[in-house]
Amino acid sequence: MENIDFEATVKSIKHAGKFFSPDFPVHISRAPGRLDLMGGNDDYTGGLVFESTIKEATYAAAQLREDGLVVLRNKTVTDAGWQGEIIVNLEDLSDENHVKAMVNRSSSVRWTAYVLGNLHYLKKKFGISKGIQLYMESSVPLNRGVSSSAAIEVAVMKSSAAAYGIDLSGVELALACQWVENVIADSACGIMDQIAVVTGKKGHVMPLVCQPCIPEPLITLPDELQVWGIDSGVSHQVSGIEYEAARAAAFMGYKMVCDFEGVEIKLDTSSDISRYTDHVWNGYLANIPRSVFYQKYEKRLPETIRRNQYLEKYQIHVDPFTPLKDEVNYNVRANTRYAVEENQRVQLFSELSRGASVSPSERAFGLMGDLMYQSHYAYNECGLGAEATDFLVNVCRKEGAENGIYGAKITGGGAGGTVAILGKKSAGPTIERIFKTYAEAKLGEPYLFEGSSDGADSYGIVTI
Repeated sequence: MENIDFEATVKSIKHAGKFFSPDFPVHISRAPGRLDLMGGNDDYTGGLVFESTIKEATYAAAQLREDGLVVLRNKTVTDAGWQGEIIVNLEDLSDENHVKAMVNRSSSVRWTAYVLGNLHYLKKKFGISKGIQLYMESSVPLNRGVSSSAAIEVAVMKSSAAAYGIDLSGVELALACQWVENVIADSACGIMDQIAVVTGKKGHVMPLVCQPCIPEPLITLPDELQVWGIDSGVSHQVSGIEYEAARAAAFMGYKMVCDFEGVEIKLDTSSDISRYTDHVWNGYLANIPRSVFYQKYEKRLPETIRRNQYLEKYQIHVDPFTPLKDEVNYNVRANTRYAVEENQRVQLFSELSRGASVSPSERAFGLMGDLMYQSHYAYNECGLGAEATDFLVNVCRKEGAENGIYGAKITGGGAGGTVAILGKKSAGPTIERIFKTYAEAKLGEPYLFEGSSDGADSYGIVTI
């Protein structure tokens, strides 16, 4: 599917009169999925993340209408058996709660949260009043930990904004799409997915400090190295209970640490996405030095805690996007520790990458790989592991550096999804062997991600 000639497809649809009018311009955007090389579950705690794009992408084509209708056609979800053709009134997208009810009326239209949510945002923020029609098509596998949701959000937001004459790009575009996912789609994600697919570049990796969104200079990995991703075939959901529980536990730990020190926490509503903050760590666990965490806090944190126990002692839950649930046993110590440790792991990985780009060494490559393995095993401690991804990582470890594989880890929110692999460029035959071994284990239907592509801002807007 990656070889879709989307511009030609849209042009033929337009001139054939099947969907678009031949009388008005069509604005096309493209947003790739992303592969999380390091840091995937510490974006909401302010950590450094290390992201690349993939070749697979979502396209969106937008054209204004003379009436007030919103007309959607999504070939990919239709092929998946969902309802891919939707017509609503733009006026009905004025109220946030009404939009949420609309996109949640059935599982078959749940995908529209990432589209109608965008139009609600544009209406609320910029006062759009004309109708619009959108045609979408994607080669990004759904629910596999490579940000299919961010790809459709960004592609639709950018093309729709262009149709309305609004310039959205960079951090502003990423934050707008994060708001849609947090508020309309009820998925408590950080910013890394959106900014990666907006600003990523082919052949580069993007370090990003998620406080809330500070991109660092792009890094080109050493010529000797290559990154692959193998989709385990096991679905990952950012709104799933494992991810939600891990995130909530980290915020519980943050509140406990603040209480240990008598640090006051306040709700900051100055931006579209509200968050709790403080005057010492600015609301981010990643700002606690690893040595200080070990010295002062780790042993004071409970290994696990229940909702009623937590609220009885600490009064409030300081994450607006993860409700606490009675039936969940929250792994507070492991998830708080992960936020602190992973931030340092990614910083080390980033510095090793920059250094190895100038002076490559087998020692640096081995250290980078070991940091990936450390990150993977920490996911399991947080409750975000999965049998299928563990199997893939264990096969990679068994192959080892002697066969060109330095490291591997589960990506994104965990609990299934894709495994990122770092190895020598010459390790193609080893990757094929790992892929075949996994397929024969019948734990899931694998898919290989290989190569990268430019993000939405580099692609820009094509108008026909």
